[in-house]
Amino acid sequence: MKFGKEFTSQMVPEWEGAYLNYNDLKAILKQVLIFRRWRQKQSSPPPSTPRRRNLLKRTSFYRAFSGLTNRHTNYSNNDDEDEAILVREMHQQELPAEVQNYQTLFLRSSEEGAENELVFFKKLDDEFNKVVNFYRGKVEEVVVEAEDLNKQMDALIALQVKINDPNFQSSSPSSNSGSSPLEEIEELEGSSKRDQQKMVSLEILDHVKINVIPESALSTLRTIFDGTKSDLSFSKGELRNVQQKLKQAFVEFHRKLRLLKSYSFLNQLGFSKIMKKYDKITSRNASKAYLEMVENSYLSQSDEVVKLMERVEAAFIKHFANANRRQGMRDLRPRAKRDNHRVTFFVGCFFGCSIALIVAVILTVHARDLLKSEGRNQYMTNIFPLYSLFAYLILHMLMHAGNIYFWMRYRVNYAFIFGFKPSTELGYKEILLLSSALSVLTLAAVLSNLEMEMDERTRSFQALTELVPLGLVIVVLLITFCPFNIIYRTNRFFFIACLWHCVCAPFHKVNFPDFFLADQLTSQVQLLRTMEFYLCYYGWGDFKKRENRCDQSDVYKTFYILIAVIPYWFRFLQCLRQWWERKEYGQAANGLKYLSTIVAVVTRTIYVQRPGLTIRIVAASSSVIATIFNTYWDMVKDWGLLCRNSNNAWLRDRLILPNKSVYFIAMVLNVILRLAWMQTVLDFHEAPSLHRSMVIFIFAALEIIRRGIWNFFRLENEHLNNVGKFRAFKSVPLPFSYEDGDKEL
Repeated sequence: MKFGKEFTSQMVPEWEGAYLNYNDLKAILKQVLIFRRWRQKQSSPPPSTPRRRNLLKRTSFYRAFSGLTNRHTNYSNNDDEDEAILVREMHQQELPAEVQNYQTLFLRSSEEGAENELVFFKKLDDEFNKVVNFYRGKVEEVVVEAEDLNKQMDALIALQVKINDPNFQSSSPSSNSGSSPLEEIEELEGSSKRDQQKMVSLEILDHVKINVIPESALSTLRTIFDGTKSDLSFSKGELRNVQQKLKQAFVEFHRKLRLLKSYSFLNQLGFSKIMKKYDKITSRNASKAYLEMVENSYLSQSDEVVKLMERVEAAFIKHFANANRRQGMRDLRPRAKRDNHRVTFFVGCFFGCSIALIVAVILTVHARDLLKSEGRNQYMTNIFPLYSLFAYLILHMLMHAGNIYFWMRYRVNYAFIFGFKPSTELGYKEILLLSSALSVLTLAAVLSNLEMEMDERTRSFQALTELVPLGLVIVVLLITFCPFNIIYRTNRFFFIACLWHCVCAPFHKVNFPDFFLADQLTSQVQLLRTMEFYLCYYGWGDFKKRENRCDQSDVYKTFYILIAVIPYWFRFLQCLRQWWERKEYGQAANGLKYLSTIVAVVTRTIYVQRPGLTIRIVAASSSVIATIFNTYWDMVKDWGLLCRNSNNAWLRDRLILPNKSVYFIAMVLNVILRLAWMQTVLDFHEAPSLHRSMVIFIFAALEIIRRGIWNFFRLENEHLNNVGKFRAFKSVPLPFSYEDGDKEL
């Protein structure tokens, strides 16, 4: 792999703009190379004759022997005639003292074609100053954060002593309060338990509040009426929660330090590579002077990050890993996720089986002429909706797998955005494994239900065969809620937690995965309605005869409307929570968008159940308003497109996909698929060539596809927002805060 690609692959995606722009510098050097080749071609000497070659060979003996140890290198490098650049640090009065500004003076600017080299060194200086100042700023941030963790650890140790030894008498505050960050912790590591207790001051517990109440609907209500912080109760459960939060804070802090260390090393390597490439192209000796400046700069000389890493590791091993270094380092440095070849193998097997089963289903339908069978309408009304539930799930997972593939390809940090624990996120192969396995089970079940013949005596089908769809639903639910560590338990529990947060809206803080999941549910309305049909069909219908009276029940029709409203209601409540929490009026407008969608969904459903001219006009009007509102929000707010003054016409300043036409195609498709509701008011569901269940399935599948397209550009926009603000880490709430509740320890 070429260095440019390797350099890009190892970047922190959210810091991409802060790294050395290696490709731009390489492009400038390419122009230098083109000019030098052109000049060499123009001034090339005539071909050497034998006499001339002998003369050159003879004169070469008069040159000084260079030596086996390069004894003449220092002399030649120090010769003024060989110097190409002069690098110096500039001190400008208008710049802050901590901002470094280096400038390179090119000493060969009078030579022919030196313009490109001047441009190169100007760009190189700009890139180096950008890198150094960004690194300095980030180091200063982690130093401040280290001081906060110092105070948090002081409070934790005091709380441990207070709970484990209630009779302990507080000593005077530690005399080394002016130590550098985390030095207090480092000193505690080398002292005995009795010495540590002498250094502990319990007075800090009189000035702190605790923030370890698990967030829930009940805690939110308690916060509203009783205040935002709670007093210390000095319980062991409280201590465990504090330790867990501080452990997470240390893990995330250590990750920051590792990325900063990698940032420093990678950029130094980049400057070294580009300068050596410059020397090779120009046959100059400029890299030594420039790399000496890099070596003496803050980027290379600063050792705060390394020292902090050592102290953090020592403190973490002592306090959070029971002095077990191996366990502590495993928690601090989780192993990178490796590609599992067994997953690839089983994905291929399951997809092969799925294709074979699809062929078997088609041949069975054709051989028995089931499309013209008397039981066709009975099958499509009762059995087809049961299996369509799994088709919706499989299609959604396939779209999600495709999104993950392209997110990974274009370096969208989806794992960070969704907040997965390190190395626990599912890749596209794992999603394909789940979807292909489910497709095999579903198609096998469909094949078992294609028998259209019933017993002439009982006029019923076999009970075991008819219960296959219900059994498959039960299996999927059991796997989803299985407490054992099988079939990606971490991800299943993450999904369940996000789903519970949606149910608890607005009494739970809304994070990105919570409202992202709620948006997915708004595109799975038909799946939710199919789940209602399961209850009606197997609970009150005669499944042995493939008969149901669901459409004749007013209770069923009422819940048919309410179930469709639930996902939009979740999103509406989440928008209210975000508006109340952040005072963002844009979230209030977003809530109105979901209210308009609720009105449109309700009126369209009522029109299907009780057709009439008035309700048809109301359904069409409300749907037009909701479609315009939703389409505008998709493109402008969620995707960040349609910017008038953008560098990319009608898109946005930064794009991930190289082909701009993809964005316009996605916008057009979004509008077209948004208009799928028109089939309701135009009575397309009564088309004679297609059964009503098939029409419903087709338009539900189109909505899932639209949501899959929306997902990619929504996450792309979120990623670019993080990149613009250099947000590459999770914000971990600390357990202690000052008594006034405004400032954390």
